[in-house]
Amino acid sequence: MHKVVNSAADAIADVPDGATLAVGGFGLCGIPAVLIGALLEAGTRDLEVVSNNAGVDDWGLGVLLGAHRLRRIIASYVGENKEFARQYLAGELEVELTPQGTLAERMRAGGSGIPAFFTVTGAGTQVAEGGLPWRYSADGAVAVASPPKEIRVFGGREHVLEEAIVADFGLVRAWKGDRHGNLVFRRAARNFNPLAAMCARITIAEVEELVEPGELDPDDVHTPGVYVHRVVALTPEQAADKRIEKRTVRA
Repeated sequence: MHKVVNSAADAIADVPDGATLAVGGFGLCGIPAVLIGALLEAGTRDLEVVSNNAGVDDWGLGVLLGAHRLRRIIASYVGENKEFARQYLAGELEVELTPQGTLAERMRAGGSGIPAFFTVTGAGTQVAEGGLPWRYSADGAVAVASPPKEIRVFGGREHVLEEAIVADFGLVRAWKGDRHGNLVFRRAARNFNPLAAMCARITIAEVEELVEPGELDPDDVHTPGVYVHRVVALTPEQAADKRIEKRTVRA
């Protein structure tokens, strides 16, 4: 029941090359930066990542991308990362762009034991028809394209069959967590974190504040400990190290 490990390095030590990771966060909000940094230090490579976005060039998943540790990304938005665009267009990275709500539901379905589902999102587009460039070749031609998906009609409207996502490991960041792995996320940092925790076979959580079992009100728990296998308690310095993607201030 006690799932606390000594360090982020210990927590990710068994993540092998080629693993699939579900990573929480949205933009730079609620990203498991310490666990990502531990993977960078460990030298783990050829990773497939499922995440809303790929961080920025010098923070979040961007540090793994910049070190050429990622081979494939399933994401919904990547517009803030110039190195991501460069690798994709140069044929160095395979990218499966997925509508944001569909991505969230694919992750939720994976954690709920639902192998696939139908959605109207993407019907009548290349999302359903196939042909979206997943990987380019060095000369700019499409080397790997998305396949066509099954279409069925419900209520007179076409729906697209989308498969669930189940990852080998999930990396999430929580505001509070206890030794049993129960997690609370703070405001916007909740985002994709509960979904990343659900859809992984082994979930690792870095928590800004570690509390004892019983200190969290059960009604406040967003992700129950049944989904979490390892907990890393952050230092105050690590907990405070947060980036702002775009700072907007008044004159």
